[in-house]
Amino acid sequence: MPESLNQPHRPNTKLQSALARRFVRLLSGSETGKPPWLKQVADGEEAGLYLPNQAPWIVHADFATLVGGVRALLMQALHPGSLTGVRQHSRYKDDPLGRLAGTIRWLTVTTFGPIESNLKEANRVNRLHTRVKGEYQTSTGESRHYQAADKDLLLWVHVAFMDSFLRSHQNYSKRPIPGGADEYVRLWAASVKRLGLDVAPQNEKELLETLATFESQLVVTEETRDVIKWIKNPPLPTLAKPFYRLFFFAALASMPQSYQNLIGERALPLWFVKSQTTNLLRLMRFAIGHESPIEEASIARLRRIGAWQ
Repeated sequence: MPESLNQPHRPNTKLQSALARRFVRLLSGSETGKPPWLKQVADGEEAGLYLPNQAPWIVHADFATLVGGVRALLMQALHPGSLTGVRQHSRYKDDPLGRLAGTIRWLTVTTFGPIESNLKEANRVNRLHTRVKGEYQTSTGESRHYQAADKDLLLWVHVAFMDSFLRSHQNYSKRPIPGGADEYVRLWAASVKRLGLDVAPQNEKELLETLATFESQLVVTEETRDVIKWIKNPPLPTLAKPFYRLFFFAALASMPQSYQNLIGERALPLWFVKSQTTNLLRLMRFAIGHESPIEEASIARLRRIGAWQ
């Protein structure tokens, strides 16, 4: 069991608490500084998909997810289907933090919440997916109709997300993954079953093989460049921009060379950004404090029902 779960957290200082509230507001839009999905995680009489000593919990509780989220957006922008869905049916330019909050909500509830909350969250996402449909041009110039619930698009988004969070953790976190990459891939596959994806990679080898099947479908157009430009320079608060810029280059540096070539942005060497990013994330954790309301609420629920000691 990780040390942070073995020992009680020391109370945050007033400064750390203030910084933590600002951090939560930035990521979730909550005016109170508390995660708005805290109740979904805390309530219920059931365990969830994952326990505190399992790979998805460890990976998604880590600050390296900040890099993983940027990396996942860059990867998804390379597929014309997922790109069109974002451009035509997302408010990412008008309300970027609102879209971010929606993604964080699904990730948080799915990882830390009880089964009942998982089901409700999956139903919410599925309802959103029914409205995301249209037509896009493939990498060969053909027109293709799509829906967000199409199996191939669900699979691409899933593997892009999973690969991004896995690689970001491997590169920018000091916490070992219980069971390694294979266990993370296998366990996280359960998260998308309720979204309609029954077949997903079960280990790292299958993850890489699945990603390879999509390579011929990836393409960069003017629309892609527009989205990548926005991902590189989103309208964030001034104080957050230097941090985000490092996360962008850390995300880019962790991508395969073929993806970097498609994106067309000059990447900094991985060895150069690795120590800087890892140290910044550790500094952020120290500045905000080690208390995690989401994790603590989830662990309290698990202990209440006897699923965790």
